[in-house]
Amino acid sequence: MKPAARTSPTILHVDLDAFFAAVEQRDRPELRGKPVIVGGGGPNDRGVVSAASYEARRFGVRSAMPLRTAGRLCPTGIFVPVDGAKYGRVSVQVMAILRRFTPKVEPVSIDEAFLDVAGTEALWGPSESVARAIKSAVHTEVGLTISVGVATTKLVAKVASDLRKPDGLVVVEPGTEAAFLAPLAIERLWGVGAASRRVLADYGVTTIGDLAALPTDVLSRRFGSQGAVLAERALGRDPSPVGDGEVAKSVSHEHTFDVDTAEWDVLERTLLALSEGVAGRLRAGGVKAGTVAVKIRDTEFVTVTRQRTLPAPTDLTEPIWRTAVALARPEVRGMTVRLLGVAATHLTDREQMSLFGEEGGRQRKAVEAADAIRERFGARAITRARLLRSGIAQPFERDPLHSPEARRIGQRRLDGDARPDRGRDT
Repeated sequence: MKPAARTSPTILHVDLDAFFAAVEQRDRPELRGKPVIVGGGGPNDRGVVSAASYEARRFGVRSAMPLRTAGRLCPTGIFVPVDGAKYGRVSVQVMAILRRFTPKVEPVSIDEAFLDVAGTEALWGPSESVARAIKSAVHTEVGLTISVGVATTKLVAKVASDLRKPDGLVVVEPGTEAAFLAPLAIERLWGVGAASRRVLADYGVTTIGDLAALPTDVLSRRFGSQGAVLAERALGRDPSPVGDGEVAKSVSHEHTFDVDTAEWDVLERTLLALSEGVAGRLRAGGVKAGTVAVKIRDTEFVTVTRQRTLPAPTDLTEPIWRTAVALARPEVRGMTVRLLGVAATHLTDREQMSLFGEEGGRQRKAVEAADAIRERFGARAITRARLLRSGIAQPFERDPLHSPEARRIGQRRLDGDARPDRGRDT
C-alpha cells in the first residue's frame, strides 16, 4: 500500500555548503574570500578535489576533478590537505543540532541529511520556520551556512536544496512538485547518470518535464522496470520514508596511486590495505557485509566496477580481501591502474547474524584485539607485516568518520575517502 500523500511539506533536505572548504575558511580567516581547494598538498599532487570553495568554483573547479586539472583552471587556488578528523567533529555538531528539532534524522553523508518534521508544529511551527531555525542554529553555533529544501518527498527536497546555494532555502508546496521539476535539467533527477542522459537525448529529453511527457511504456521498453520508476520521479513522486540513519548502507575505501601501476603485487597489497580498512569499519559499526565490490580506474580515467555476493555475511578482512582479489585480477590484466577501491554493501546487523553462529573464532579474537590496540594507541600502532614499508596509506587514519563521536551519530554513508566520485558539489 502506498503511503498517503502529504498535505504539507514536512520533509527537509539539509546540505552544508562547500563543507570541507567552508570549515577551512572558518578556521583560517586568511582563506576567506579566496579560492580554496581541499585535497592534497598542491596542484602537482595526484588525486582528486574533495571540495572547492565557491570562489574556486568560479574558475570551473569541481569535486572529483583531478588536482592537476584544478591547478590549471585556478592558478591562484590555495590547496589545503583534507583534515578528515576535523570535518567529522563538525559533522557531529551539526547532526546534534538537527536532532534537537526532530528524532527523524537520516544522515546521508558527512555533510547532508534528511529530516521529517511532521508532528513538530506545536514546538517549532510550520516546516519553513523549522528550516529557518535550523539554518540560524548551524550558523550561530557552528559558524557554517547550510542550504535547505522543503517538500513532500525526499526526492523533491533534495533537488530544492541544490537550487539556491549557498545559504539557500527553497519550499515546494504540495501539488506543485511536477511543475517545480519540469524546467530543470534532466541530470538533476535521481537515477539519471551520464549513460541515461545519452539514451534520453535520443528521445529529445533534456529537462525533467520532457521526461514526464514521455509515455511510461516507452520508458519501460528502454529501461525495463526502472522506466516506471523514472516516470514517477519525473513527477516528483518518491515513497521512500526518512530513515533513522542507524545502519550504514555501505562502507568503502579508495586509494589513488602516486604513480600509475600495473604491478600485480602492488595492486594485491593495496587491496589488502583497503579490505583491512573496510573490515575495521564494519566491526566498528557492528555490521557485516553481504556483498563486496571493487572499483578500478585506469590512466585514462575509465572506471570499472565489479561486485560479488559472499557465501555468508562477514566483517573480517580475509574473505573481503580474497573476494576483492578475485574480482580485480581479471580486470587489471593489461591495465595500468590509477585508483583502486573496495566497498562492502548489503549490510546486516551483526547481532542478528550471531544467532546463526560466529565465523572464524580465533581469527575474530585476533582482529578484535588489534581493533582494541588501534582504538587506544592510534592507527599506526599495529598493522600487517605485508603492509609495512609498502607506501600504502592506512585507511583508518584518513577516515573522517572513524571516531567514537562520528559512530554515535550513525552516519548512513561511510566512505573512507572524501567522496571522490560523488559527482556533486555542495
